[in-house]
Amino acid sequence: MSRDINWPAFKERGGSWSNLFSLKVEPAEVSHAGSRNDDSEIRVDDLGPIRFVQLASSPLLIRRTETDIATNDERCFTFLLQVSGAAQFQQYGHQIVLGPGDISLCDNGAPYSYGSDEPIEAIMLRVPGEVLRESLPSPHECCGRQLGSGHDLVSTAAAMTRSLGEQLRAGLNEECRQRAAQHLLAIISSCYVASCDRLGSRSSVMTGRHWRVRRFIEQNLRDPELSPAMIASHLKLSSRYLRMIFAANNESISAYVLRRRLEECAARLVDPRWGGHSITEIAFSWGFNSAPHFTRSFREHFKQSPRDYRQRRSTNSSVPPLAKREHSDEAFVAEAA
Repeated sequence: MSRDINWPAFKERGGSWSNLFSLKVEPAEVSHAGSRNDDSEIRVDDLGPIRFVQLASSPLLIRRTETDIATNDERCFTFLLQVSGAAQFQQYGHQIVLGPGDISLCDNGAPYSYGSDEPIEAIMLRVPGEVLRESLPSPHECCGRQLGSGHDLVSTAAAMTRSLGEQLRAGLNEECRQRAAQHLLAIISSCYVASCDRLGSRSSVMTGRHWRVRRFIEQNLRDPELSPAMIASHLKLSSRYLRMIFAANNESISAYVLRRRLEECAARLVDPRWGGHSITEIAFSWGFNSAPHFTRSFREHFKQSPRDYRQRRSTNSSVPPLAKREHSDEAFVAEAA
């Protein structure tokens, strides 16, 4: 079943790209560079249990925040296949750059950002959690993990996904859709399983709890009271065990929280929608309660003041950029989020 909406007609009726994306995919904020979005397109099809989303767009930024996530939403995960152009994807503190043929996995139950400063094409495979776990038992461990086009069967999975997109446009009967969905999930999941088997991983108990901790942090990043003690109390873990969970990361919990807050502040500093807010307002909205502490921490992390960062980045890019810090295979195993 295809759910197409004519974008020009939708726009004439007063609809925005955020409205369109929220209607066809999931609630999120979507912004384009200027108003160059007339050639953009979203096509949604059902491929068995998979919602098959084909996106072609001028430079854009998709940001799903904690306010967009309802507690009664169906838990699902989305495979992101970059078809053309380069895009930046951020979730759980991971910040990666996806090139043509690369794949990543997104947890739709947690905030994320996906954007590009050039025209892009992408395919999003939205899969219910219970369906995905049949082929990938611990999907949360793979979120934010970049599978490069040269890894194992990634190029085969990407080619199959693109081919199915073309067949869906041409028409595909329901029986074929169901079978294709099973094979597609199997081959993409095998790419992640092969990668984890090759590199090794921590115990499933440890990685599961590590993921719970990081998810709690992301959901409460704005709270000034967020601390290791608060996290341990809410998740009913001892402070010692909490430190042990993060020990493999070479980054303490406090350092992780500080880094994530700085990254979110940096993203807002160059976001035109936050142009009317002062640097202090942005800092305080992300859990900082001291302007000098924020400025000092920001300078140590980004090697420039928040004011300089805002001025230089805002004049060099029309779409808010994400930091281009790619995670190696070894870092994925260590961070296993």
